[in-house]
Amino acid sequence: MSAQKPSIPRGTRDFGPQQVARRNYIFGVIRRVFEKFGYAPLETPTMENLSVLTGKYGEEGDQLLFKILNSGDFAKDVTAEDLAAGAKKVLPKVAEKGLRYDLTVPFARYVVMNRNQLTLPFKRYQIQPVWRADRPQRGRYREFVQCDADVVGTTSLLCEAEIVLMIDEVLSALGLTDFTIKINHRGVLSGIYQALGGVGTESDLFVAIDKLDKIGVEGVSNELRQRGFPDEAIEKVFNYLEVDGSFEEKLTQLRTAFGTDGVLADAAAGPAKGLTDLEQVQGYLQDFGFENFQRLDFDVTLARGLSYYTGCIFEVKVNNVQMGSISGGGRYDNLTGAFGLPGLSGVGFSFGVDRIYDVLEELQLFPEGAVSAPLCLIANFDQEGRATVLPLLRQLRNAGLAAELYPEVSKLKKQFEYADKRGIRYMLLAGPDERAAGLVKLRDMRAGSEVALPAGEVISQLLEYGAEQR
Repeated sequence: MSAQKPSIPRGTRDFGPQQVARRNYIFGVIRRVFEKFGYAPLETPTMENLSVLTGKYGEEGDQLLFKILNSGDFAKDVTAEDLAAGAKKVLPKVAEKGLRYDLTVPFARYVVMNRNQLTLPFKRYQIQPVWRADRPQRGRYREFVQCDADVVGTTSLLCEAEIVLMIDEVLSALGLTDFTIKINHRGVLSGIYQALGGVGTESDLFVAIDKLDKIGVEGVSNELRQRGFPDEAIEKVFNYLEVDGSFEEKLTQLRTAFGTDGVLADAAAGPAKGLTDLEQVQGYLQDFGFENFQRLDFDVTLARGLSYYTGCIFEVKVNNVQMGSISGGGRYDNLTGAFGLPGLSGVGFSFGVDRIYDVLEELQLFPEGAVSAPLCLIANFDQEGRATVLPLLRQLRNAGLAAELYPEVSKLKKQFEYADKRGIRYMLLAGPDERAAGLVKLRDMRAGSEVALPAGEVISQLLEYGAEQR
């Protein structure tokens, strides 16, 4: 019987040492910024009760939940009538748990379960894998990591301003310079619909607007016509969507247009609140001394997540790479309502690590230090050298340097090849001649150069090289 060829489930991936090191580099930058802004780490279980997950993502989302069969004889309570009735009847009897679909619903569940112990506002970040039974394709996986940051228990727009600051700091720290942080507001989008005087439905309008960057003006116009919007209404929609100029100029143009169309009557809601909120976010950023306003775009066409976002909406795109959004989020007013704690406002966003990884790789922005290789390898010449090289290895590691000794006595060429393939920058050569002279040769594998040093100076020299690489 032949051995079975191993494989992994479609939509999942192995990550080799270099990929893991590079991903950890991204996670490290994100984590440091989150904690600098006062966000505390949180982890929730891989599994959640299906009663927690179902009904939170719509019917389509429920279909994408990975269900976990009950242990033991999971089908013992299933009857022939259940089978005849179909999956919806069978499922509750065979599966009580599922893999988490995102980090937001588990976070909401956590907040409700621990509401008496939490200090509000509560700021948390979470970096964990999630699972979706989606159809795998390029850039879409069944298992992937989300990096979320949320603050609940406050309506202060300082939180929105700090989201802009965090996004800008993370992406700048990763070496990105040409990116756009798009911001819009649910109230602005609602104002555009109100200006149409009740023509069509709000959801149909938003679904079409959200496709503008993919299908263009003509495509959106055709879709709106198919959904029952007359040409006069479509023209008015694009009069709003095509406002241009600076952040302030767009706010002014929209306030004038909304005023003309008579939809600013309620200053505490709708388009008036949307424009006021955006002005306040801008004001916080100005007072903070934010220097990268050229990266912040008030994009009236941004219409993501409108089934749950109630205020500001964010999306981030890298401009010099063909890639979808790498971050997004927004304000929500009822995150915990489904679990019996209504009215708890919050705002949050997420980084798409897989897309960020692809962007950094394409732009060759990963630093040399974002690898898993040791800084140096000690060559293994002979058994007699063991009394010299093993203490040296201990001293290197005690000094905080990643180092290893080639495990076998072998030809030097083979050891050089090993160092090259591992991406090890330096080799230490302590052969019989070097040991007799009290020296160690330090070889730079990248430059192909060597220098002979007294054994006592090797560590200080490597510490200096290691600091330069960082």
